[in-house]
Amino acid sequence: MAFTNFIPQVWSARLLEHLNRLHVYANLMNRDYEGDIRAFGDTVHINQIGDITIFDYDGSDIPEPEELDGTQQILTIDQGRGFNFHVKDIDNAQSNPKLIDSAIRRASYNMNDAIDQYLAQLLAAGVAEENILCDDSAAVTPTETNAYEYLVDLGVLLSEANVPNLDRWVVIPPWFHGLLLKDPRFVSNGTGYNQAILQGGLVGEAAGFSIHLSNNVPNTDGTLYKVLAGTNAAGVFAEQLVELEAYRPEQNFSDAVRGLNVFGAKVVQPTALAMMTVNRP
Repeated sequence: MAFTNFIPQVWSARLLEHLNRLHVYANLMNRDYEGDIRAFGDTVHINQIGDITIFDYDGSDIPEPEELDGTQQILTIDQGRGFNFHVKDIDNAQSNPKLIDSAIRRASYNMNDAIDQYLAQLLAAGVAEENILCDDSAAVTPTETNAYEYLVDLGVLLSEANVPNLDRWVVIPPWFHGLLLKDPRFVSNGTGYNQAILQGGLVGEAAGFSIHLSNNVPNTDGTLYKVLAGTNAAGVFAEQLVELEAYRPEQNFSDAVRGLNVFGAKVVQPTALAMMTVNRP
């Protein structure tokens, strides 16, 4: 007897690609201390040398040597993000290996996205008060004629705080980038360089900044966007994937994978950051 109404189910090894947000903020911080951590709760001691006195020399004896006075900050690995998923044996006869491999990549992306959002909030909360161009109570609404000028103003704040011009960055939401694209001062700066969308969220250079695009710019329901600028001297970030293992759950016929990533971050030089709060026009 023929089963004329039978509809076969096919497991495809090809997976639908996700539309993902770029991860930006972690790459704009100092990550030199990552090799020093091993587990959740670890601490990293970060030293900074204080000022050294410069004296006038008139040919007589020089002063006694002064003792170096340094400050110490502690980076605590106090954050953790994990995942734990399984794929039932009965569901994946054709695609189990590729499905698990893609699921691990997806878990890694989601973990990085959660960290990126955390770092954006941490940096925004750590800006020196004198380096805030406009806060929530005085948020501005940039236009295509003045969005570029607001970036210039952020650069002035950093310069007045003695922040070096080298390797300055600013992170903007896509709609702010759209305003800049309507300003010839941005489009013409760097010509072909600024006309190409580059990997890692970098979309051009202008007003002394490398300009990065992110959908993780902190905001409140689509308003009060925190546009951050600075250098990687402002904050430190360290992470370590401490667990990644495959196992067979006791109560199920399936393959499972779990992982744990631990990290810590801190703003160590608040004056190396500048920020303005803007609303979308």
